[in-house]
Amino acid sequence: MSHITAKNTVSAEDYLRDYADKRYEWVKGEIIEMSPVLLVHELLVIYLKQLLTTYFALHPNIKGVVVGDPFTMYLPNTPSYRQPDIQVILGNNIQNLTEQGMMGACDICIEVTSLGTTNVDYGEKFLEYEQGGVREYWIIDPLRHVARFNRLNDEGVYESQSVYKQSTYKTPLLPYFAIQTDILWLTPLPDPIMILEFLRQLKEA
Repeated sequence: MSHITAKNTVSAEDYLRDYADKRYEWVKGEIIEMSPVLLVHELLVIYLKQLLTTYFALHPNIKGVVVGDPFTMYLPNTPSYRQPDIQVILGNNIQNLTEQGMMGACDICIEVTSLGTTNVDYGEKFLEYEQGGVREYWIIDPLRHVARFNRLNDEGVYESQSVYKQSTYKTPLLPYFAIQTDILWLTPLPDPIMILEFLRQLKEA
């Protein structure tokens, strides 16, 4: 996401009433406006949402919800209301999902970087999501063709995870799921039929 810091400071209550349904985040009382994103950003977000929602459709025994910007995530440690590009909420954590936003850390948070967001996505949000207890933080950087997958260790610190052969990342949070990172930089990205076939192969392997 791109960020332009606005001048006004508001309470959390005013943010939720006047800004949360728009492209604004709230950090320690400060309103942060997101600027328009590039097409590559939007297409990647659509692809990743399709990948994740299709995964849960194929595995109805795995409880999961996928939501995205501008849906908020409240992290009391900061305090902040962020609007991640994608949030994945799993199992019992779904009880913390309200009509207004996610109250607490989602399980997997995904940010697709844009022009001018490097410091925010790799820096500020990395620290906030780590301290807030987001179990995995994925940074997808189409401008640099880099995908970074960070997972909380037992000490509550993010550890960078290895991408295995064929540029594949797998997470223990999602059995029979994988992301092929080299595919993220293709034009066009896989369509829903290709996504379904890929996930079916993983399920049957």
